[in-house]
Amino acid sequence: MRRGAPPIKRQDRVNVMKNDGLNSQNVVSLMGMLDEMRFPAITEMERYWESLRGTRVVPLRSEVDPRKIENCLEYAFILERIAPGLARFRLAGTHLNELIGMEVRGMPLTSIFLPDSRSHLSETLEEVFAGPSTLQLTIAADRGVGRPPLDGKMLLLPLKSDFGDVSRALGCIVTQGPIGRAPRRFKVTETRVSSIIKTTVSAIPVAPTIPAAAPEAPRAEGFAERPAEFKGRNPDGTATRPPLYVVKSDE
Repeated sequence: MRRGAPPIKRQDRVNVMKNDGLNSQNVVSLMGMLDEMRFPAITEMERYWESLRGTRVVPLRSEVDPRKIENCLEYAFILERIAPGLARFRLAGTHLNELIGMEVRGMPLTSIFLPDSRSHLSETLEEVFAGPSTLQLTIAADRGVGRPPLDGKMLLLPLKSDFGDVSRALGCIVTQGPIGRAPRRFKVTETRVSSIIKTTVSAIPVAPTIPAAAPEAPRAEGFAERPAEFKGRNPDGTATRPPLYVVKSDE
């Protein structure tokens, strides 16, 4: 490039390719390929979620098997919707804990973002549950002394709870660059919301078949949450109840 010439923007590069006689259908964007190379865990998590839901709109939270996402388990997390536009971490992988410098379980999702991005995040987060929709964020961390450049991607995929409502989300966060001094909080630089309803594949009805019953495989630890044990009745005939736990939150 000659000195003083203005830099070519991304759109200008596309136009140059078209002017060379190429059909626009033959021009392939490299941005998606670059993202897959930089953030392969994001792509793997989305493909796993798609395989879970099949022809349904949203899969169940109880269907998430950590053994099937071992390659991206450290970047994964589970969210629980607690109010419109507000969700908290139920489970989180080691990468997210290292970014914040502490265990994030029980913290709201907005706590890992800078104040200027929280309002926008809450609006788009609600679309994940109410749409339902998938959400992909391009993020960049705050910079300062001991905090070098750090950018990344976050993916949020809706899930149904055991009650059938869309109040859970499977998430994945991957960053590129040294973490530096924690905590690292992020701003949203790009948002991509994709409605699931428009892309849902319609199921073709077929004659029902009754498969042979197979023994249930043991649940894997990690993202699996154990149900309360049923113990029947006491010797005096009264029904037993599982113990109640008081959860104190200082948020």
